[in-house]
Amino acid sequence: MYKPALIAGTLFGILAVILGAFGAHSLKSIMPQEQLQIFEKGVTYQYYHCFALLAAGILFSAFPYPSIKIATVFFILGIVFFSGSLYLYSYMDAKAIQVPNIGRLATPLGGLCFIIGWVALFLAIIKSK
Repeated sequence: MYKPALIAGTLFGILAVILGAFGAHSLKSIMPQEQLQIFEKGVTYQYYHCFALLAAGILFSAFPYPSIKIATVFFILGIVFFSGSLYLYSYMDAKAIQVPNIGRLATPLGGLCFIIGWVALFLAIIKSK
């Protein structure tokens, strides 16, 4: 097992449940539907990648390659940049706060991190004998 991936997966899972409940119950009354959908997309991708982190942590026992650790780092970065930026943008849009153009790069950067994480996980699996 790779404990850092398991810890990150469980912590991000806890946070996803809290944010999902917050979005479903508290934000519905103060956030327009379009921004709420953006927020929910962040929660959804965070959930997906919690499971990816848990899988990476478990798979490390069978495939103890550095690429599993690389996947872990990129899944974490993906959650922070992709989901985090969607949370921030949905809030800022709902409050009519202008998001700087450079700030809009965080979402695709997070998506790229997710892709790199999945590729690293794939490479670890195909390296096995």
